[in-house]
Formats: sequence, structure tokens, C-alpha cells
Amino acid sequence: MANAPKTSTIKKEKSNSTSNVFASLAIIICFIIGALVWRYIMGDPNNFVDGNPENRPVEGNYLGMVYHAGYVVPVLLGLFLMVWVFAIERFIVISRASGKGNVGNFVRKIQSLIGGGNIDSAISECDKQQGSVANVIKAGLLKYKDVSANPALDTEQATVAIQKEIEEATALEMPMLEKNLTIMATLVSIGTLTGLLGTVTGMIKAFSALATGGAPDSAQLANGISEALINTATGIATSAIAIVFYNIFTSKIDTLTYSIDEAGFSIVQTYAASHK
Repeated sequence: MANAPKTSTIKKEKSNSTSNVFASLAIIICFIIGALVWRYIMGDPNNFVDGNPENRPVEGNYLGMVYHAGYVVPVLLGLFLMVWVFAIERFIVISRASGKGNVGNFVRKIQSLIGGGNIDSAISECDKQQGSVANVIKAGLLKYKDVSANPALDTEQATVAIQKEIEEATALEMPMLEKNLTIMATLVSIGTLTGLLGTVTGMIKAFSALATGGAPDSAQLANGISEALINTATGIATSAIAIVFYNIFTSKIDTLTYSIDEAGFSIVQTYAASHK
């Protein structure tokens, strides 16, 4: 048992390293895809008058209009893709952490088995459930068996040892659930700010073109403003989706943490009650 925490720590370090590599590659790839979509799909000559991307977009062609919104567009597309990539990644990780069955039902079953003194059966249920919640509870149950077999420990020392084991297991499991959520939280702000930057630069471009073009052209001005506002719309959409996903995942993690705390409390209290 003494080597178990070291093995778990090594596994978590490898998992963290893999997650960091994934995050770095995902960010780079999203920006590359955003640039390619902007250049070759939105910038397709068929989207513009006379097949020239320098000309105005074909009437009603939205892709051409977005292309003319400027070089901020591929950045915004990259950010938009990042939101979905990390949302899917977090959904997979958190689903695995929950295990194979309903977490609430699992915790209630564990509490029932612990209350009946069926520690081995509770451990077997953890093996069936799998996931981060089951791993933490299993660590607590194994420590429960260890301290029960050690007559040198009094009740207070044993409960402290069980609680410490649960806390250490939680410290190993929970950080992976929150991994990359900081990226999504950052996208909430970056998306809007990048969109506003694109709008400001687009407006500057539109009014500069009018200033050097002689007589004001209201149609040209309106077209330039609409192209600039595309950046704002894309940025706000990116931020809005990021906020929704961030809150969903935060809520799920809180639920898992509460389940661990609830089961851990039951383990400690059951031991204290049965070893007075």
C-alpha cells in the first residue's frame, strides 16, 4: 500500500503532460484551420464579383462579406473552434470521471453497504463504477480496512488517517477535471475583446477608404460598417458559447466533488461509530 500513492502520482503526472500537449496542439491547429477557412473558403473567388477577392462580394454572399471583415476573422474563427474543441474534451473527461453509472445512485449504494459493514462489497462496487469518484472512495475504503486491522491505532487516529487518504486521493483526481477550464474562461473575455478589435480596425478601414475616395458613398460606408460588425458578432458568439459550457462543466465538477465529500463523510462516520 505504501507504493500506491507514488504510482498514482506518476500516472497523474503523465496524464497532465499529455493534457498539456493536447492543449498546445489544439490551440495551434484551431488557429491554422481558422486561417485556412478564411483564406480558401471565405476567400474563394466565386464569392466575389468578377472572381476577384479584392472586389465586393456577390450580392447576398455572406462568406465573401466575412472575408472582407479583415485579418481578425481567422483569429476569431480559431477562438470559436477552440471553444468547441475544449468543450468536447472536457465533456469526455468529466463523463469518464463520473464512471459507468449514475453517480448519485452509486454514492447511495456505497453508503448503504458501508452502513451494513460490507466494506469488501463497497470496494467491488467502486471497481464496477470506475472513474475519479469511485477511485477516491475506493482509496478511503482500502484505508478503512487497513486501520481496522491495526490495533495500535485508536479511533481518532484511524479516522484522521482515513480522512487524509481521501483528501490525498481527491487532490490527485480532481485537478484533471478542472484542466483546460481556465482556457475556456479566458476565451470568454478574449472572444469579445478580439471581436471589438476587429470592429474598430474595420471601422477605421471603412472611414479611411471614404476619406481618400472623394465624395462620400453611403452604400460603401454601410457595407464597410457591416463587415466590421461581423467581427463583433463572431466575438460575442464565441464568448457566449464559452460561458455556457464553462458554467455547465463547473456545475458538473461541483456535483462530483459533493459526491466524494458525501461518501467520504459516510466512511469516516461509519468507522467512528463502529469503533467507539
